Amino acid sequence: MTTNDQAPASFAVHIPDAELEPEPLDPAQIVSGEPVVTGKGLWESADGTQVRGIWQITPGVVTDTEANELFVVVSGRATVAVEGGATLEIGPGDACVLREGDRTTWTVHETLRKAYHISL
Repeated sequence: MTTNDQAPASFAVHIPDAELEPEPLDPAQIVSGEPVVTGKGLWESADGTQVRGIWQITPGVVTDTEANELFVVVSGRATVAVEGGATLEIGPGDACVLREGDRTTWTVHETLRKAYHISL
């Protein structure tokens, strides 16, 4: 992962083929199934408040408390239920914005891969 005080050097990543590394999922987040999470950080600001990367999850149901995030789904499908808010049906090509503090339940129907930008 690149960390930089200024804008990162220009680069391109073919997201569908990028090799991802295991990211342990807290067992308390798993509602059903045996979902596996992998990811790859692409860039982080020097102060750690901005993060960009690729993330993937296999089928199952998990809960999460979200950061301020914009992501684009590259492959797969999921239903994201925001507590007290919308239920989002997301799939390839969809852009999604989640607000910091949103409590969500992700029902992953097909292994989902996304490219994301998070503001902490």
